[in-house]
Amino acid sequence: MSAGLEVCKQIRNYVSCPILFLTAKIQDTDKISGFAAGGDDYILKPFSLDELAARISAHIRRDLRHTAKTKAKFADNLIIDYFAKEVYFKNQALPLAKKEFEIIEFLSLHNGQVFDKERIYELLWGYDSDGNASVVAEHIRRIRAKFMAAGVKAHIETVWGLGYKWVSS
Repeated sequence: MSAGLEVCKQIRNYVSCPILFLTAKIQDTDKISGFAAGGDDYILKPFSLDELAARISAHIRRDLRHTAKTKAKFADNLIIDYFAKEVYFKNQALPLAKKEFEIIEFLSLHNGQVFDKERIYELLWGYDSDGNASVVAEHIRRIRAKFMAAGVKAHIETVWGLGYKWVSS
């Protein structure tokens, strides 16, 4: 397997943006391998810069249409509006702090994937932030308390020894 296909397979699990292959390989098997690895387009050399720009623009438009779907509905009447940065339960907005919403957003967009406190902290607070990962546990405690007060099932599960994950059902 080529290095490009291997890289594509590795990052496809973490990246949702379009992946385009620019290549001189013209065999159908090469194209099929590229798409099977997670590629979104396969552009054969030689190509014009205008064609490349048009294809990139088309993929960006498609990606924007996909991300324009702002609401995600989960079981038990829980709705996350990613665009408005709000969470609703039975059509009632839950009062969440900014970082609480960011944790819900991050975990729910990675449903079932386990993240440790340190990783969540690095991603949401940044590498250069003053503080430590224990703040993540406190925010999750607050989220759970707010969910419980509203009658929402606890969607954030603790995976002992590993971290936290979002479970939608």
